[in-house]
Amino acid sequence: MKPRVYLETTIPSYLTAWTSRELVMSAHQQVTRDWWQTRRQDFEIYISQYVIDEASAGDPDAARRRLEFLTDLPLLDSNDDVLELAEELIRRIPLPPRAAVDAFHIAIAAVNEIQFLLTWNCTHIANAELREIIESICREFGYHPPVICTPEELLKE
Repeated sequence: MKPRVYLETTIPSYLTAWTSRELVMSAHQQVTRDWWQTRRQDFEIYISQYVIDEASAGDPDAARRRLEFLTDLPLLDSNDDVLELAEELIRRIPLPPRAAVDAFHIAIAAVNEIQFLLTWNCTHIANAELREIIESICREFGYHPPVICTPEELLKE
């Protein structure tokens, strides 16, 4: 059985964006494209309606490109357990209101027993200072937390 990966919205964004002139961003985009081309077949990949909603926002042409990458990926259902866990994450993690959806990405991955949450959101999700509290809250609710990582961490040489 393949490991299961939840793609947070930054992944399709990095896959489809024009190459950035900023060096670090450009490198992250390339790593994401490399992962998509060489590793995605090694995983069962999932998204949620939260990803669809975020990917649909903004420039219509960019949104169309993001959504094309997501077309055939299975959606995880949100339910009361996801909402309850997300609300607790929002309550206990210092997330600004605009970042509340990040808690839902974490919650839906945890509730659905996803092994990896793939993201470039290192401010509110893949943040070493938040990792311990995220994992603690997930465990308090009876869930094994996903490994929150970037594509670089799942890219084999």
